[in-house]
Amino acid sequence: MFRKPLRRLLAPAAATALLGAVLAAHSPSTAEAAVPDTIPLTVTNNSGRGEPVYIYDLGTRLSTGQQGWADAAGTFHAWPAGGNPPTPAPDAAIPGPAAGQSTTIRIPRFSGRIYFSYGQKLVFKLTTGGLVQPAVQNPSDPNRDILFNWSEYTLDGSGLWINSTQVDMFSVPYAVGVQRSDGTTATTGHLKSGGYNGFFSALRGQPGGWAGLIQTRSDGTVLRALSPGHGLETGALPATVMDDYVNRVWQKYTTSTLTVTPFADRPGTKYYGRVSGGVMNFTDASGAVVTSFQKPDADSVFGCHKLLDAPNDQVRGPISRTLCAGFNRSTLLVDSDQPDTTAANFYQDTVTNHYARAVHAQMADGKAYAFAFDDVGNQESLVHDGSPQQAYLTLDPLN
Repeated sequence: MFRKPLRRLLAPAAATALLGAVLAAHSPSTAEAAVPDTIPLTVTNNSGRGEPVYIYDLGTRLSTGQQGWADAAGTFHAWPAGGNPPTPAPDAAIPGPAAGQSTTIRIPRFSGRIYFSYGQKLVFKLTTGGLVQPAVQNPSDPNRDILFNWSEYTLDGSGLWINSTQVDMFSVPYAVGVQRSDGTTATTGHLKSGGYNGFFSALRGQPGGWAGLIQTRSDGTVLRALSPGHGLETGALPATVMDDYVNRVWQKYTTSTLTVTPFADRPGTKYYGRVSGGVMNFTDASGAVVTSFQKPDADSVFGCHKLLDAPNDQVRGPISRTLCAGFNRSTLLVDSDQPDTTAANFYQDTVTNHYARAVHAQMADGKAYAFAFDDVGNQESLVHDGSPQQAYLTLDPLN
């Protein structure tokens, strides 16, 4: 089923607004009326590659909650009923630009993904529950040997959010942008010169299984690096890869207090964590326990889920987001006041999310979505505007 990119694409307030748009009919406000039903997206192919490019705009229509796809004109098409086993989805491919060229399509009010592939069309199927996304951590996935990537976006009455994401994998590079109503353009996602090869070199040089995240085709073509959470699934990374760091955190906060201030705009809202009986309990200012966490394993840390689940509430979710960022960036031992937003402190422990470290190190602006809550402390590769005039997706060179 299509996964709405709420938790990693939108700030909490925006996520709430989006859920309201999906779940309840409402009269558009003046601000919402100012955002058109579709906006242009210009895809520019600076990859230097000669293969044909295919573009897909897949997502959830915000006015109805239907899953489907949009054509080049921005017209919505609902998916037909799927089956079990999954049935082929309609061909939603839009011809993309040749090398050195641009193609402009229109994107509708969606919470969705812009996929793009080189050389081959992607294979999408439908189950009775909806669209089956590519899952290349599975060696039998039909898209395993295709060079592709995607951006996540939401266009609603509050404007456009569009990101460059590495939450699931690092693959062919691209950047995103939005032209604001004043004519200026905000962009993010470009790599440093040599950053593509630099990223893979960093993984290859990192002992402990990290090089096993890299997937290649039989002809030797590098396709992607899986995120560490998927690396646990494939066996590339050992399940114990984060245990040493987690154990040290749990030990420290048996005798110290971890203070979490989860809302930058509400500095007076604080929660206090202490480990007792193997459980980290968080209390509020009154001393009442508001939520508790079992010691997380690597899968919970890398995925920001399971033992670090983050519901869309005002207490556990924000605390969990902060813990997740602290574990992935390995800042919980150097700063007992979280979140730590000083990038120089990130990824300094020998036990850390080395995938995220390598991604951020190669980004031109240092911003990335290398794990689900990389937006804690505004480290994410995301652009937003409340009155977008134009969106951009630029396919960059693989060097």
